[in-house]
Parts: sequence; C-alpha cells; structure tokens
Amino acid sequence: MKRALVTGGSGEIGAAICRALGAAGIHVVVHAMRNAPRAAQVADAIRSAGGSAEQVTFDVTDTGQCAEAAKALLRDGPVQIIINNAGIHDDAPFAGMRREQWKRVLDVTLDGFFNVTRPLLLEMMATRWGRIVNMASVAGLAGNAGQVNYAAAKAGLIGATKALAVEVAKRGVTVNAIAPGIVASPMTAAAFPPERIKALVPAGRAGVPDEVAAAVLFLVSDAAAYICGEVISVNGGLYR
Repeated sequence: MKRALVTGGSGEIGAAICRALGAAGIHVVVHAMRNAPRAAQVADAIRSAGGSAEQVTFDVTDTGQCAEAAKALLRDGPVQIIINNAGIHDDAPFAGMRREQWKRVLDVTLDGFFNVTRPLLLEMMATRWGRIVNMASVAGLAGNAGQVNYAAAKAGLIGATKALAVEVAKRGVTVNAIAPGIVASPMTAAAFPPERIKALVPAGRAGVPDEVAAAVLFLVSDAAAYICGEVISVNGGLYR
C-alpha cells in the first residue's frame, strides 16, 4: 500500500484530498499544525470508511520538527506521495504590510515545502515511483491586490515545482502543482458573496474542495505518469 503525507490536512481542501486518497486505497498521513483534533477526525473518517490513515502534528516551518517527523514516518517505509497543502494568508496592502506578515506567509509555503519534502525525497526516489503535488493558487499566476506576500509565496512554489520536476523525473517521480481559484469555504463565503463570484468566475460559482481533490487524485495516479512540472488550474475559468 502506498503512503501519502498531506500537510494541512485539517483544512477544507486538505481534508477533501485526504478522503479522496483514502478512498483510492492509499494510506493517508493527515498532518495538522494547530488543529490536531480536526485532523484526527479526518483520519477517523477514512478508517470508518474502510481506508487506512493516521494523524501527525508538527510545524512545517520548524526544520527540526520536520526532520523528526520524517524520521518517524520512514521507519514504516518510504512515503511515495507528498501533498504540500499547508499554507496561510495574512492579507494587507503592501505599503502597510508588516515584515511579520510577509515572512510568516513565505515561511509556511516555501520553507514548509523544503522542510517537509527534502527529508523524504531520497527514499521516495529509491523506489523509482513518487508523486509530489504542491498546492499553489491563481494568486501565484495572476497576482491579487492585498496579497503580495501570498502571491509571492505561491509563485515561488510554482518555480520550485518546475525545477524539482526536472531533477527527479528520471527516477520516476513527478512534481506538479494545483492552482485553485475561488473554492467554497467559510472563509471564502465571507470574502466573496455570491453576486461577486458570478461576476468574477465564468463558471458562475465557486468550486468545491472535492473538485480540487479530484485533480490531486489524478496527478498521483499512474495515468498521470507523463505529466511533470505542470500547473493545473482548478478555477472555473477565472483569470483567463
């Protein structure tokens, strides 16, 4: 049974990804940093549905914690699927953005990608089969006012995706990114009323987490073995 680590598995999109992977017969390691009880619920739900899952808690910005977590996971064998989904946003106009807002958003997205992926990569490559999917955003492709930090972090993640894809493709490992647009969640509902979504999104609605999870599930499948270094937008036509 292949094993997948999903960072930020306690969030709406992360939980949907975990459920999809679990239903596909993959052992899912559901990660959380602050909301461990929610991650435990996600893991419990996967097991209740007949799947295999466990929950882990560590700070993706802490190199030491990530190294220890990787060491513990590798005792049971290689982790062949990594979904770098953990991320935060802390919005403000750039002229008034505090350094802490800038640094924290980049730390979680970019340092998190490095801290989580690097310690697991050699063992993945040794199996000559692996899938890494990084959760980017349309903000990293098109920019968004008030989110210079978030857009910079996601654009950097896209660059890292493309570079790492070139490095590891010869070992049977693919690296791709998903760039969601407006996806329904309590946070989205507060920021984007229905009439604004209809005006912005050609599809006329917000996406749902399961639609993002479906794209992730495809990228980790054998059917996507020749897709490498790509960014797949799941956005209903936004920013076309």
